[in-house]
Amino acid sequence: MSETTLASRGGDRAQYAVCAGLALLGVLVLVDASRLGAVASSNDPIGPKPVPIVLGVLLIIVSVFYAIDVSRGGVGEAEAGEDIDLSTRIDVRTVALLIGAFVLNALLIEPLGWVISGSILFWGAAFALGNRHHIRGLVIGVALALITFYAFAIGLGVNLPAGILQGIL
Repeated sequence: MSETTLASRGGDRAQYAVCAGLALLGVLVLVDASRLGAVASSNDPIGPKPVPIVLGVLLIIVSVFYAIDVSRGGVGEAEAGEDIDLSTRIDVRTVALLIGAFVLNALLIEPLGWVISGSILFWGAAFALGNRHHIRGLVIGVALALITFYAFAIGLGVNLPAGILQGIL
């Protein structure tokens, strides 16, 4: 079925499913926001409710505008903004190495701590994506792991696991 045929018939039904999904997600966010209890805090006079309520309303509004666009025959350009070659195959080796780096990180984060497992994660991801400067990649991985460790601890107040470096960091 061509785009002009779809446009004359009121749009693609799959796009209406996306509209319905967005609207449903907006309703779920609003329902979830309505269940939030009132928090009386001198540090936060507004509380946690406004952000999810705004997001839920915006999701519903976007779904309505999207449905109107679809009904008028609007279709997105297929891959117009993408800078990829769809005729090439998936690089299975790269994907497998990235999955391996993430799995290794998940297994090592508790016993070794974030700094060591995060360093291995960053180095492994760089290696999988083509970096062949192993020492430089590892040094950058350690630096990124330390920066994120302290950014979470100091900036957000979230303690990442220190593992075997407990007491040193």
